[in-house]
Amino acid sequence: MSDSTVPRMPLGEWVETGVDWVTETFRPLFGFVKDVLSGAYDVLSELLLAPPFWVVTALLAVIALVAKGWKLALVTVAGFTLVASVDQWDNAMKTLALVILASLIALAIAVPLGIWSARSDTVSTVVKPVLDFMQTMPAFVYLIPTVVIFLTGVVPGIVATVIFALAPGVRFTELGIRQVDAEVVEAGQAFGATPGRILRQVQLPLAMPTIMAGVNQVIMLALSMVVISGMVGADGLGRDVVAALSSVDVGKGFEAGISVVILAIFLDRVTAGLSARTPVAKSLATGLV
Repeated sequence: MSDSTVPRMPLGEWVETGVDWVTETFRPLFGFVKDVLSGAYDVLSELLLAPPFWVVTALLAVIALVAKGWKLALVTVAGFTLVASVDQWDNAMKTLALVILASLIALAIAVPLGIWSARSDTVSTVVKPVLDFMQTMPAFVYLIPTVVIFLTGVVPGIVATVIFALAPGVRFTELGIRQVDAEVVEAGQAFGATPGRILRQVQLPLAMPTIMAGVNQVIMLALSMVVISGMVGADGLGRDVVAALSSVDVGKGFEAGISVVILAIFLDRVTAGLSARTPVAKSLATGLV
């Protein structure tokens, strides 16, 4: 029941009008974005699906070996063999393609924005409430305007995933750079280094463990949102999860769900392993820093 003493604010109508105006005004731009994203997704998914399953599994196992060690490599082989055995290989590779593409776009936006926020208190003050809003907004809400703009399919899923996964990349990048010891930066300035050189050779290397933690969070959020994007017709495991929910098919839902878990474990452990292999992280582990 609404309180009759408080006049209703037509906030929803205002937002709907704004989305309609944006859709009509920038329709050619959105069409171009849709073509680019769908083309990039098609290429990436074809690259993952073209080779036999064992070739891709071996490649992923090598990545796991380099990032974390032989134990993760064995888990990777066993996990993706299980995915293939329950006929979820194609869906898993389509989901992986969506996660990779959305994460790369999110990081391409988040890292520069985080650097800018770290170097400017004004930008940080403006960006933080926007990030708070993005992180507290329910994930399903992001699908509504993207479907209005791009219709159903893979593209609204990618766009919604980028928006949903963006925030931790910005926050962790800013945090990592701001945590760099001011005396180290002042030493670089004393030797005549330019701000750009200090950023590239001092601040970013020292902040890399924190930035990599942000990369990990971006990828995990992207994976969770890609599954939800199955509701709007995005390819991959999310579509099977939604189909299983609609038909109350427990077996199909479990097979798709366990495939998501295996993919999440692989991505999480690999990014965590790569973070631990950065020079600063190695120095911290050996007690040299």
